[in-house]
Amino acid sequence: MQPQPNSHLLRHGRFSQTGRAYLITAVVHQRQPIFNDWKVGRLLVAELKRAHEHGWVNSIAWVIMPDHFHWLVQLEQCTLARLMQSIKSRSTLTINRKLNREGAFWQTGYHDRAIRDGEDLLPFARYIVANPLRAGLVEKIGDYPLWDACWL
Repeated sequence: MQPQPNSHLLRHGRFSQTGRAYLITAVVHQRQPIFNDWKVGRLLVAELKRAHEHGWVNSIAWVIMPDHFHWLVQLEQCTLARLMQSIKSRSTLTINRKLNREGAFWQTGYHDRAIRDGEDLLPFARYIVANPLRAGLVEKIGDYPLWDACWL
């Protein structure tokens, strides 16, 4: 596995703050569209749900695209680094086992954007759940199986 150019810069200035909302994006290694199989995507959903149920985050909205995911969370009892290490390592194990494969599953690092205090979360959630529409995967969001938002 070759490191992504400048992936180390994603960590520069990263700060985890309890109670703050973050928009997180992680990409599958070599942008393989593994989540075209929605049953494989459900394995990742189980890990997102697990983090929410453990109280690490308050999960606000998420979408799993064929080769990446977006997740809007409010940090509770976890740092960004610990959260993403857990999500990526646990999902790698279960997905690789399901697909009978080995090796890297996720690209190195992840992108996060801290949401400012008082900033409305709804536009971020709408951006997330509309990804399948913008990508032309479906004509109605209700036809896409791998998304959710706390307002529904």
